[in-house]
Amino acid sequence: MTSADDTRTTGTDTLADAAGESMGRRHFGRRVGRPLKAGRSRAMEETLPELAITLPEPGTRLDPAGLFDRPMREIVVEIGFGGGEHLIARAEAEPDTGFIGCEPYIGGMSAFLVELERRGLRNVRVLGDDAAKLLDALPDASLARVYLLFSDPWPKRRHNKRRFIQAETVAGLARVLRSGGRLIAATDHPDLCAWTLAHLRAHPDFTWEARRPGDWQRRPDGQIETRYEAKARAAGRVPVFMSFRRG
Repeated sequence: MTSADDTRTTGTDTLADAAGESMGRRHFGRRVGRPLKAGRSRAMEETLPELAITLPEPGTRLDPAGLFDRPMREIVVEIGFGGGEHLIARAEAEPDTGFIGCEPYIGGMSAFLVELERRGLRNVRVLGDDAAKLLDALPDASLARVYLLFSDPWPKRRHNKRRFIQAETVAGLARVLRSGGRLIAATDHPDLCAWTLAHLRAHPDFTWEARRPGDWQRRPDGQIETRYEAKARAAGRVPVFMSFRRG
């Protein structure tokens, strides 16, 4: 644990905590861990400023296509990418797609930036803040897909309001996804699965694409196993995969 006057960046701080910002609405907590190693610290100082998104003033829309240095076929967002394995795999497989990754924790962001730099990928931009703020800033029908993989389940009832899926974020997802776009979610937590299904099926613009029981047991094509999925399986928990189509 760091002392009250220790201002070093740690892997489990959030980027907003490190900047001394007040987060207001947030769908994540704050923990304090060990200081970053040199390589990760350098990535945060040098690579992050090149790739980080600056959100516009409230009421002003972000131009996602303008974030990239060449035209992109479509724009895809991953919310809470953790160590970034899935996001990197998708960015490599789809070089003409622009990806925006949201990850508030410095540990995940720093590890991701090191690997992104090593692979020389240029079709990714990042936001080290609450993804709900990105939804607020994006134009209507601007996204082809959104991934929400193994998000924090916030299992205690009093913390349910911190889950990313809420009525207002579902409405935001419906607004920014284009017709035919998809929200692809995964969890190993039964209550969060039920919560997600209830919220998405209650919205008239989303259709759950499962047609048979096996559909939600299979990882979607092209989606790799992340460390969170592997950890869940090792612990005997069954991951659930959900795909919702925007009408």
